[in-house]
Amino acid sequence: MNAARLTAMANQIAANLAAQGAEKAARETAEHIRSFWDPSMRAAFLKAGPEGLSAIAQAAFEQLNTGR
Repeated sequence: MNAARLTAMANQIAANLAAQGAEKAARETAEHIRSFWDPSMRAAFLKAGPEGLSAIAQAAFEQLNTGR
């Protein structure tokens, strides 16, 4: 899956969770990606970097990238 599609997917997840507040939405977005994306998708997402991510998705990216 290409980086643009993974970025779009992460942004969609973050947007769906945004009503919970930014901090909780970022945690839940990261948890969703950990739980439901296969390892190759997660690796490609992290390799692509945070460009194009919403603020919530970017916070989730940072959590995934640092192992939090």
